[in-house]
Amino acid sequence: MNLSKLNTAALTDKITEATVFIVDDDPAVRDSLMLMLGQENLVVRTYASAEDFLEAAEPNCLGCIIIDIRMQGMDGIQLQEALTQRNTLLPIIFLTGHGNIPMSVRAMKAGALDFLTKPVTRENLMIAVLSAVRESERIQSDNATQQDAISRIAGLTDRERDVLKLAIQGYPNKEIARHLGISHRTVEIHKSKIMHKTGAVNLLDLARIAHVGEVKLD
Repeated sequence: MNLSKLNTAALTDKITEATVFIVDDDPAVRDSLMLMLGQENLVVRTYASAEDFLEAAEPNCLGCIIIDIRMQGMDGIQLQEALTQRNTLLPIIFLTGHGNIPMSVRAMKAGALDFLTKPVTRENLMIAVLSAVRESERIQSDNATQQDAISRIAGLTDRERDVLKLAIQGYPNKEIARHLGISHRTVEIHKSKIMHKTGAVNLLDLARIAHVGEVKLD
């Protein structure tokens, strides 16, 4: 089987840029997964333990993580929790021979994208991985958009931030001036600078940038 046999019409051409991280303490499983994924021209990196992965991996590239549930030392669920604490962007696929419904529900509620059982077929594995790569690209795109908005907002002065907050709440210039104890003309100057620094084309666009950039209105 290859990618062309799957429904990949909506799949980005970045699939070959993706990295699949495999965390499993069974060397036979690691080798089998590496072989299947490698045949699809995916970059694969394997780790024998959760601790090894946390120490060596750079897990915010395009791709996903395939994690075994039961491992010596830190188990798969604990690894998921550690990755959540680190704000890791990579989607997680659990692959285990010892799964159960409560465990899978817990993993999915904590953000896992899929929960597969061993032995997994190549087709099911690839379907899960392709879905994870698509999700990874979406997450990266959203994160890049957010970081761009945060960067734009960071260029504002404290007073410009005050004006921005009131402006996107719909206050007219006169009300902003009264609220901040400044002149109507000064408000206009601040708004002009805000639009220039953020690159906003109008007030609606400015509100969007502020929302994505997580500007607090209180």
